[in-house]
Amino acid sequence: MKKSISLLALASILAAGTAYGSGYRIPEQSADSVAKAGAHIASSTGADSSYYNPANMGFADDAWLTEIDLTYIHLTSIDYTDARTPAFNGSSEKENFLLPTFFVVSPDYNNFRFGLSFTAPYGLAKQWKDPYPALFARKFELEVFDLNPSVAYKVNDYFSLAGGVRMIVSTAQAEFGGTRPDNGVTYDVNLDGDYGVDWGWNLALALKPNENSNISATYRSNVTLNLSGDVAASTNAMGPMSFVTGGDAELPAPAVFTLAGAYTWNDLTIELVWDRTFWSEYEELDLNYDDPTLEAILGPAQPRDWDDTDAFRISAAYDFNDAFTGMLGFAIDSNPVPDETVGFQLPDSDVMLFSIGGRYNINERSSFGLGVLYDYKDSRTVTNREAVGEFENAAALLISAGFSYKF
Repeated sequence: MKKSISLLALASILAAGTAYGSGYRIPEQSADSVAKAGAHIASSTGADSSYYNPANMGFADDAWLTEIDLTYIHLTSIDYTDARTPAFNGSSEKENFLLPTFFVVSPDYNNFRFGLSFTAPYGLAKQWKDPYPALFARKFELEVFDLNPSVAYKVNDYFSLAGGVRMIVSTAQAEFGGTRPDNGVTYDVNLDGDYGVDWGWNLALALKPNENSNISATYRSNVTLNLSGDVAASTNAMGPMSFVTGGDAELPAPAVFTLAGAYTWNDLTIELVWDRTFWSEYEELDLNYDDPTLEAILGPAQPRDWDDTDAFRISAAYDFNDAFTGMLGFAIDSNPVPDETVGFQLPDSDVMLFSIGGRYNINERSSFGLGVLYDYKDSRTVTNREAVGEFENAAALLISAGFSYKF
């Protein structure tokens, strides 16, 4: 029984539910990026370049550039069909979120530009109310915010480079429990996380062989999220016992490398992007409890053994006139979770993303952008200690609106 409860606790603490990229990463953080399915690295020249490619700040308009965005995220219900008995079937709750982000780029100061972005690059949640899935994932929430000041230096008209420091603020909550059908053991675990701060960095470069093309590369470092909080737990695994204690765990916000190229023909700009997310940092999950008895019951760390993933993105932006630019995007993104560790906390699978949107110039100083993205995840059949069946009907809808102003 020790190993069974150990798996529940350790696998559950922070495997926040399916987002709309690989694992729990959220690539799209602005209206233009949503409209382009994330293919917004080499072609980003507005305020959101402070996040997507700060090196491009060196080629931006010489003014204060600002943007504030609000993104609505809808996660559909995921259906689980168990191969052993319909009594284990279940459907996750639908989820709805509002995600604010903002971006700032300074004017040119002797070829230096300064930028600031506030984003939420990882996170989201999952809830299961049905008895069997609730054993593993009654409720999970992971919040990760990234405040990223950066500086760019324009070497010449063809080359710019940039770097920055990332302040990552994160917290998590988790609930799971019930009565196990195989042995009648009952348990209930509630984890309420505190906000913690961790640090990382990012680098970027942009090369413009001519005025119509841009070749860009960016890198964001891995950040280990040090999460801690309060734990309230009860179980009859060794007789009736209750605990109120503290706990901590580590979870990676993995490094991401991106290589992108954009080219403009008259009014049409096409961008191709490859990004690699280094999920292999997530080797195991080890939840440590301050109470030695609870620590003994919940046992050792459990392997995760996630894999690095690749995403391929393409976008098109067309200037219909001086006032309106239309955008389209498509992407495919693989998932990092091996069959052995897929479960109700993160029933992840490969994904296709389709997007559309546009930006309207209100006047010379302000504009309004709107992006819509649909995320479709493949069904996935697994056989492991937690799930023996199929997860299907996972999808997400994003609608992002952004207002930009320069002065």
